[in-house]
Amino acid sequence: MTLRLENVTRIVGGETHLAEVTVELAPGSVNMLLGPTLAGKTSLMRVMAGLDRPTRGRVLVDGRDVTGASVRTRSVAMVYQQFINYPSFTVYENIASPLRRAGLDRAEIDRRVRATAAALHIDTLLDRLPGQLSGGQQQRTALARALVKEADLLLLDEPLVNLDYKLREELREELREIFARRRAIVVYATTEPSEALLMGGSTIVLDQGRVLQAGRTVEVYHRPAAVRVGQIFSDPPMNLIGGRLEGSFVVLGDAVRTPAGEQMRGLPDGRYRFGIRANHLSLRRHGADDAAIPASVELAEISGSETFVHFTLAGAAWVAQEDGVHPAELGTAVEIHFSPRTLYAFAEDGRLLAAPPRAEAGPAAA
Repeated sequence: MTLRLENVTRIVGGETHLAEVTVELAPGSVNMLLGPTLAGKTSLMRVMAGLDRPTRGRVLVDGRDVTGASVRTRSVAMVYQQFINYPSFTVYENIASPLRRAGLDRAEIDRRVRATAAALHIDTLLDRLPGQLSGGQQQRTALARALVKEADLLLLDEPLVNLDYKLREELREELREIFARRRAIVVYATTEPSEALLMGGSTIVLDQGRVLQAGRTVEVYHRPAAVRVGQIFSDPPMNLIGGRLEGSFVVLGDAVRTPAGEQMRGLPDGRYRFGIRANHLSLRRHGADDAAIPASVELAEISGSETFVHFTLAGAAWVAQEDGVHPAELGTAVEIHFSPRTLYAFAEDGRLLAAPPRAEAGPAAA
C-alpha cells in the first residue's frame, strides 16, 4: 500500500492544526514524525487513519481517494502513549480482540496471538490481566494488539514516552526488528531527536502544523534545511548566534574569531547566523585547530553520565554537552572549545547555506 496526502489542511475552531501538508509514504517504510508538542503530529496521524477528515486536501491509498472513508474501512492500527488495554480481558484476549471482531477463525487467531506475543516477549503472560502487569508489559500488550492485525498502516503516537529509559531502549530495538520484517507503512511520532535517529528510516519535521523538511533521517539531521529544523532536530536545541564571514575567518558575535572550516568555502563575506550543536562544544581541547570561547558558567546540569554547561556568548544563551560529570559552581571561568568544522551557516532568513562535513556532523554520521 502507498499512502499519499495532498495539500492536507485541518482547521478546528478557527485554529489551524495542519497546513498544506503533502507527503507520500511507501510500503515497508519507517517514517518518523518529529516535532515539539502541538506541532501537528497526532493531527496528521488521525487524518492518515481516517479518524478525522481534513478541511481541505485529499488522502490517497494506492491512488484511490479515501478522504471521506471511515477508519473501519481502512487497514490501519494505532498505538497511543497511554497503556490502553481492556482491564477485564486477559493479555491473550486483549491481543485477540481485533481479530475476533474481524471474524477470523479460532486457529488463525491463536496462531497470530501467540506469534505476536512471542515477538514482544509477553508469551508467558497471556493468562494475566492488565492490572497484574508492569507498565512496560502493559505497553507491550497494547503494541501486540496493534501488530496482530497485520494492518497496511501502523501508527504509533509517542508509544514509549511513559516508560523508563531502560525499557524504552529495549522496546526501540525490538520494534526496529519487527518493522524490518513487515511490509506495513510505519508512522512513528516523537518529540525526541535521539529517538528519530535510533529508529532511522525517514523523518518528517513538523512545526505548527507545517512540514518543514522531509527525507532520510540521517540526511535531515546532517543538513537541516533551515534554522528551525536545526533547533528541532537537536537536543538541546542547536546553539545559534549572529556573526560574520571575513575572508578565511568566522567571527561569532563580536567576541570569537576563528579560521573558517572547509564548509564555508565559496560563501561570500558578510553576515550570517551560525549554529553548532551542544555535543560539539567541550570543556576540553580535542584538536590543534579548536577555537576557544571564554565563558562564565551560569548552570552546570549533571544528567546521568553527561554534563550540560550553560553560558552566554555575545548575549545569546548557549549550552555545551560534555561527556562525564563536571561539577562547576556558578560564575566559574571556563574555556569552551569547538572545531570550526562543526559550524553551520544560515542565511539571515534562516535557510541553510553550509553544513559540517559528514565526518564532523555527529552521531548519525555512520
